[in-house]
Amino acid sequence: MSKQPASASPRKASQGPRQGSQGPRRIVWSTVVTVMSAAILIGAEVFGAAFAGGWALAILFGLNDTAAHIVQVVLFVAGVVVMVAFVRHAHHVEPFTRRA
Repeated sequence: MSKQPASASPRKASQGPRQGSQGPRRIVWSTVVTVMSAAILIGAEVFGAAFAGGWALAILFGLNDTAAHIVQVVLFVAGVVVMVAFVRHAHHVEPFTRRA
């Protein structure tokens, strides 16, 4: 019995061309608007919390203005990571495009 390399696996007769390569795609604007609206709302909360949290931590630990700004920037970057993850997950759950 001969072994075939994994890259040379035969296609089944029932398999057609790849599904992702056919037909035009249309943007589902209701989904895009919903996800972007939620991202704006959540972003305002996340970035507001980053700013306020950095300010509060600076006061709590007695940091000077420069250190307070550094803490705020670190929390702001964490907020950006959260927002990117949110939009990516929302795009996965609610695709922005559909087949025409």
